[in-house]
Amino acid sequence: MKKEHIEKLTNSFQQAVQEMEGVECWLARDLQELLGYDRWENFLKVIEKAKSSCQKSGHILKDHFRDVTKMVLVGSETQREVQDMALTRYACYLIAQNGDPRKEPIAFAQTYFALQTRKQELLQERLKLVERLNARKKLTEAEKDLSAVLYQRGVDDLGFGRIRSKGDEALFGGFNTVEMKRKLGVSEQRPLADFLPTVTVKAKELASEMTNFNVKKENLHGENSITEEHVNNNRNVRRALAGSNIYPEELPPAEDIRKLERRIKNEDGVALKTSSKFPKKLSSE
Repeated sequence: MKKEHIEKLTNSFQQAVQEMEGVECWLARDLQELLGYDRWENFLKVIEKAKSSCQKSGHILKDHFRDVTKMVLVGSETQREVQDMALTRYACYLIAQNGDPRKEPIAFAQTYFALQTRKQELLQERLKLVERLNARKKLTEAEKDLSAVLYQRGVDDLGFGRIRSKGDEALFGGFNTVEMKRKLGVSEQRPLADFLPTVTVKAKELASEMTNFNVKKENLHGENSITEEHVNNNRNVRRALAGSNIYPEELPPAEDIRKLERRIKNEDGVALKTSSKFPKKLSSE
């Protein structure tokens, strides 16, 4: 397939994209034209095959195939309502897979939607990783701020460590920081939070922010009163998690945050080095 034809098909598929309820989709009658089907009845047969493939893959049909109606011109000034269907990227991929690959637009669509679906999956996975990195940074900042506040109120670094461990004990259902490290196989020299999943990291951050706020609000001083406050806040956060059937001590450890950060930087470096560049200008003679 020539480059010019690929660019033309790519533009056609991209221009047909619509958005419904925040989801990128294509209308079936537009896709029918893009894939070179003359008759709607024939295209419906391909859609039915795609629906069957969707169900066999364990997906819910209405998540990817949504019946809609639209108005079309049937004369110079006359419109009528016709049945149509909104299709997700995955639905379009299945339709292309069930079409005749000897037809050039269908062969193109098979690759186009496969790559677009993979890009979306990679993007979602990448955003999850970045979310965890950002959550860990926010927790570090929250604990740093709390430590500074407690220092002004008679609590030194060792005292802050004890308060944090008591808070962990309340959050993790009786396991203190050292015990959770052993449970998850974390080195004693590494912070526990570097190996916690995002939801637990955010829970710890919330508890720290609550303690910081109430210490200032209630003008608390000394290790005992602040420990009690921090334990109560962690218990409250744990209750909220348990309400959604989430128990932090039962969650498996996440990837070492340091390795995750290095991996993302390396992947970014490779992607940037291999990205497209403007052609070099020819030197004038």
